[in-house]
Amino acid sequence: MKSLQDALYNWLTIKIVTDERPSDTAASETEKMFEAMLIDEHRLSNIEIEKDEIMYYVHFDQNGERKKSRFPRELIEVMLNQINLEPEKYVNYPED
Repeated sequence: MKSLQDALYNWLTIKIVTDERPSDTAASETEKMFEAMLIDEHRLSNIEIEKDEIMYYVHFDQNGERKKSRFPRELIEVMLNQINLEPEKYVNYPED
């Protein structure tokens, strides 16, 4: 994924799901994939999340510099909200 902003958005969206549903294996695997992209492709470290009533803020180090991106909560939480509205569509299938 070329864009750091896209990679952060995708990672944060699925991270919110895995935080709420820690036993969701598909979400967990997807989060690990996006986190690896952030670390390996974009060279991020010390990634931290904070939120307020309107935004999520992702703080990170890149190339020796502390940086921050922000995302509206309504965009980040859309997947989690969809799962919570229709949980029967998002069944967690255990690994064999």
